[in-house]
Amino acid sequence: MRDYIIRRFLLMIPTIALIIIVVFLLLRFIPGDIVDLMAAQMGTASSGGEAVVSPEHIRHILGLDVPLPVQFGRWVSGIFTRGDFGNSLWTNKPVIDQILRRIPVTFELGLLAFILAVAIAIPVGIIAAIRQDSWLDYLTRSISILGMSIPGFWLATMVVIFPAVWWGWAPIFKVIPFSEDPLGNLKQFLIPAAILGFAMSGVTVRYLRTTLLEVLRQDYIRTAWAKGLQERVVVVRHALKNAFIPVITILFGQAFIMIGGVVIIETIFNLPGMGRLFIESIFRRDYPIVQSINFILASIGLLFILANDLSYAFLDPRIRYK
Repeated sequence: MRDYIIRRFLLMIPTIALIIIVVFLLLRFIPGDIVDLMAAQMGTASSGGEAVVSPEHIRHILGLDVPLPVQFGRWVSGIFTRGDFGNSLWTNKPVIDQILRRIPVTFELGLLAFILAVAIAIPVGIIAAIRQDSWLDYLTRSISILGMSIPGFWLATMVVIFPAVWWGWAPIFKVIPFSEDPLGNLKQFLIPAAILGFAMSGVTVRYLRTTLLEVLRQDYIRTAWAKGLQERVVVVRHALKNAFIPVITILFGQAFIMIGGVVIIETIFNLPGMGRLFIESIFRRDYPIVQSINFILASIGLLFILANDLSYAFLDPRIRYK
């Protein structure tokens, strides 16, 4: 197991390297230049049409006048030698400080959405499987298909607009710190987290129902029934653990996709999280912030994949890593 984990960590290095290289180059190929945006916003052109500060001077100040390999080398060397992700091109503040201020919001929103999704999906998926073709099964399948079909951004927009029009209610658009008001913080994050978790729970219900039905038809399950074991013991102790192996892959995948999903939810509910910072930085062509967020997300995604693979051995003792 230890050798397997070491090899997987070594394989992460070229994967992350390829990801950050692709992101670094794609940012430079996006139409529009940060120098032009700065010139337009800062008013670097005089009324006579002559530039007060030339674009070449701005590019030199930002360090963008050197070749791309040099820019890439400076950024990567700063990360691995000093733990420095660089400074924002707009504010000249350390990127890592801005990301650390936003991570708690994104983490709380994603964690709460994941907990809600799992807490709903697992019991509902089990009920749908053990009560196959009953009205409960048809109802849960219909709701899960609905959750998979409705776009999260549309549902979030409707939640913001219609209650405000009909009842004069609107979500709180200013973050309430958990340390100051835990209940108010939970109320603020509950609605966006429920919207995020709704789609995820639908996918999980479908997969859990399908895999659990396959396991319940196995011979060892029939033997357990023949021994006179209670339904709860047969399902939870004998069937669920084996049925959960494909589902755990979906859960890890959905957990990582949820991190990307918070970009839209944070924007709609005006939550100052990492996703919103990512979108704002793309529009402003703030390369260091976009590159750093992609680097962090790629690392988290690879760790999720590793944790997903290791969980197979826990669920099925026959699986061994060499």
